[in-house]
Amino acid sequence: MEYKVLNSIKSPDDVKKLSNDDTNVLCDEIRNKIIDVVSKNGGHLASSLGTVELTVALHRVFSSPKDAIIFDVGHQSYAHKLLTGRLDRFDTLRQEGGISGFMRPDESEHDPFVTGHSSNSISAAYGISKAKTLTGTGGKAIAVIGDGAMTGGMAYEALNNAGAKKGNFIVVINDNKMSISRNVGAMPRAFTKMRNQSGYHKLKFIISNILLKIPLIGKPLHNFIYLIKESLKSLVYKNNFFAGLGFNYLGPVNGHDVKAMEQLLNIAKSYNRPTIVHVVTTKGKGYLHAENKPKDYHGVSSFDVEKGKDKSKMKTYSDVVGETLCQLATKNKKVCAITAAMTEGTGLNVFAAKYRPRFFDVGIAEQHAVTFAAGLATGGMVPYFAVYSTFLQRGYDQVLHDAAIANVPIKLLVDRAGIVGDDGESHQGVFDVAYLSTIPNVNIYSPCYYDELKRSIIDTANKKELSVIRYPRGVENKNFDGEISGDYTVLSQNSKKVIVTYGRIFANAVEAQKSLDNVDLIKLNKIYPIANELVELLLKYDEIYFFEEGILSGGIGEHIAAQLYKKDFKGKYNVNAINNEFIGASTIESALKKYHLDSESMIEIVGK
Repeated sequence: MEYKVLNSIKSPDDVKKLSNDDTNVLCDEIRNKIIDVVSKNGGHLASSLGTVELTVALHRVFSSPKDAIIFDVGHQSYAHKLLTGRLDRFDTLRQEGGISGFMRPDESEHDPFVTGHSSNSISAAYGISKAKTLTGTGGKAIAVIGDGAMTGGMAYEALNNAGAKKGNFIVVINDNKMSISRNVGAMPRAFTKMRNQSGYHKLKFIISNILLKIPLIGKPLHNFIYLIKESLKSLVYKNNFFAGLGFNYLGPVNGHDVKAMEQLLNIAKSYNRPTIVHVVTTKGKGYLHAENKPKDYHGVSSFDVEKGKDKSKMKTYSDVVGETLCQLATKNKKVCAITAAMTEGTGLNVFAAKYRPRFFDVGIAEQHAVTFAAGLATGGMVPYFAVYSTFLQRGYDQVLHDAAIANVPIKLLVDRAGIVGDDGESHQGVFDVAYLSTIPNVNIYSPCYYDELKRSIIDTANKKELSVIRYPRGVENKNFDGEISGDYTVLSQNSKKVIVTYGRIFANAVEAQKSLDNVDLIKLNKIYPIANELVELLLKYDEIYFFEEGILSGGIGEHIAAQLYKKDFKGKYNVNAINNEFIGASTIESALKKYHLDSESMIEIVGK
C-alpha cells in the first residue's frame, strides 16, 4: 500500500507543515498502516486506532521531544511512533529485536517515559513538568491518559497532587467509554460549545484583568463572579470533579476532529495552571470489526484484515480457570471471582454472565482488588482474584499487609506466569515467585497441565490459607499421563542425577528425560513453602539440575540451594533461570531457548 503523506513524515515538525486536507489523508494512512502491521504481528489494535487524530493534533500543537508527551496506557502510542521517525521500523512492532508495543525511552527521544503498565502518566508528566521548571530547560509536559487507565488509583493520587498549582501542566483524557461518562442534556452541550471557543477564554482573561485593576472593590467583585461561575458550572455539569481538584477543565471535544482539538489544545497551552482536556474518541475507529467489538480487538494475535479475528481457538489455561470457577460456584454459593479490567483475558466472561452478583470487575485497580478480596474472605466468602502476573506486582503491599499478616484465605489466580512473549519487558511474568515467596503465610502452586490446574483450584477452595496458583499463557503441551499429586512428584530411574523444575517447563523436562540416560525428574507441585521431605530427598543425589522459568534472584532454585547447603550438601547444584534481566519481545519458544529452558538445552546441560 502506498502511503503518500505518511512517507513524507520524518519527524513531528513535518506534521505541522501539512494542510488540512493532507492532515486528513495522513490520519487515514496511519490507520491503514496500523491495521496492516497489527494484523501480521498482533498487538493492541482498537486503542491505537482510536487515538490517531488525537496524536496528530498533539504533534501539530506541541513540539516533541522538547514538550514531553506521555501516552497512558502506552499501547495507545502506535500513531505516535509513526510520527516520530519510526515508520521504517514499524513493521518490526513487537518482534524480537524490533520496536516495542509501548513507550520506551531507550527506543526514541520522543518516548519520555516507560508506560507499559497503566495509570502512571499523570505522575510522570507532573514530575517532568516540575523538573523543566526547576532546571529552566523549558517545554511542557502532557499526559494522555485513557483506555481505562483512569480507573487506576495512582491517576487520582497524581491529580490530587498536581491540582491548584501554578504552571502549565496538561492532562488529556482520552474518553473512549472506558472510564468517563458523557454529560447528559442540552444545556451542558450548549455551555461546552461556548467554552471551547478561543474567544470565550480571551474575553474571560480581559474581564478578569479589568476587574482586578479596579481599586478596593475589584478583587472582591472578581472573586464573587468567579464563585457564581463555578456554582453554575457545578449545576450544569452535575459533578465538577476536576475543578474541585484545582484543574481548569476544557471539553469534551470530538477526538476525531483534528482542527477542533488543535484549537482546544492551544487554549490549554496558554494557561498558567493545570488543565484537563477532555477528548471523546471511538475505540477501534476506522476498522468496522474493531468499532463494533472494541473489547475483542483490544489485544489481538495476527488476523485476516477482511474477515476479522478468527473466533475459533484452542482451549487455554485461562479458559480452564473460568470453567473450573463456574463449576465451583455452582456447588458453593460463597465462591466469588474478581478481575481488574481483564474479564475476557482471564477467562471469566462466562462466570461474569452466569454469576453476576458474585463477579466483580474492579477496574485497573489491583491494589484494591487484593484488599477487596481480603474483605470478602473476612466476611465468609471464598474469593478468587484472577490477575496477570505482571499486574499483581502493583498489589504486593496489599498481599503482605492486608492478607498475609492475618492469614486471610484469599485465592490468587496468577495468569500469564512465566515468559509471555511479544509484549516484552513490562509484561513478562517472571517476578511473581521471587516477590511472593518473601511473604510469610503465602502458599504457591505451579501446575503444568490443565487437569493439574483444575485440581489445584478445587483443592484450595476449602483450605484456610492464602493460596497462589500460577499458570502460563497459552495452551498446554500434554505429554505426561502419570499421576501428579502431593507437594512434589518423582519420576525415578534410580539415578544419582536429577532434574528439578515446576510449571510449564516440566513438559520440556519430560521430553529431556526421555533422551537422557539414567536421570531422575522431580516436579514441584506446591513450590513454596518448600517441603522438608523434598530437601531430604535431594540430599541423596550427587548432581541436581534446577530449571526455573523465573528470575534467578529470590527464585525457588535459590531457596532450595540455601536449605541444601545448610544441611552440608556436597554434590553439584546447577540452577538455570533468568539471570536478573528484563526480557524483550520475542516468541515464547525463542525466549525459552535463549534462557536454556527448552528440552534441547536441558539435554545439553544435564548430559554433559
